Amino acid sequence: MTDLVTTEIQNHVADIRLNRPQKMNSLNFEMFEAIAEAGDQLAKNGSVRAVVLSGEGDCFCSGIDLSVFSDPSITNDPFGDGRGGHWPNFFQRPAWVWKTLPVPIIAALHGTVYGGGLQIALGADIRIAHPASRLSVMEIRWGLIPDMGLSQTLRDLVRLDIAKELTFTGREVEGKEAQAIGLVTALSETPRKAALSLASRIANQNPDAIRYGKYLLEKTRHGYHKTGLKLEETLQAKLIGGRNQMEAVRAAMEKRKPVFSDPNLEP
Repeated sequence: MTDLVTTEIQNHVADIRLNRPQKMNSLNFEMFEAIAEAGDQLAKNGSVRAVVLSGEGDCFCSGIDLSVFSDPSITNDPFGDGRGGHWPNFFQRPAWVWKTLPVPIIAALHGTVYGGGLQIALGADIRIAHPASRLSVMEIRWGLIPDMGLSQTLRDLVRLDIAKELTFTGREVEGKEAQAIGLVTALSETPRKAALSLASRIANQNPDAIRYGKYLLEKTRHGYHKTGLKLEETLQAKLIGGRNQMEAVRAAMEKRKPVFSDPNLEP
């Protein structure tokens, strides 16, 4: 584990913090690895009964670090070098690892919760957000689809038409609307404090019952997750590095309206 993600455990509650505040906790390769590793380490700790996931600095997570798009391995072969071909893959693990932990995960959200940051938050069991927080399925801004597990998580929180609208537009949703449509569980002026309080309450319950309760609810949901995760990877591989996807990145970085070509690919 690195300093990019910090872990403190007290009274059976793990306090996990994304710790790249100077970059708004954005996701580069090292952050992908550090977040997944933090989850893996917790899976080995039987004393942990609840987890709070938050971000240091001004926001929870602003999404992908644009430096990732400058890596030639991403545009040439995004799922090469062991990053794909298994599910959850390298990019999906930082969000999916929280789904697989046997204990409740509470995400405390503030500031921007964009793109990959939102997908990580959706991997939690409960989300407590500041009313002024801003959430966005932002991948469309880069000409992409969300590919960190959102196909398996968002569908259980909001109506399908809302999920599509958010995915197609990438618009920002503030706290009050996010709660109304089901993106977040509750609002608080002090989301991390509220999350820690809830985690403490959960940690004082029968840990066996808590684990079995999460297992029961997760295992009786619809669908087979590997099918959805594999489809995310397949579609993203078709998109990333393509003419329109790169135009989306250039336009966003140059703060201009993108000029897209007619699509020539099918899902």
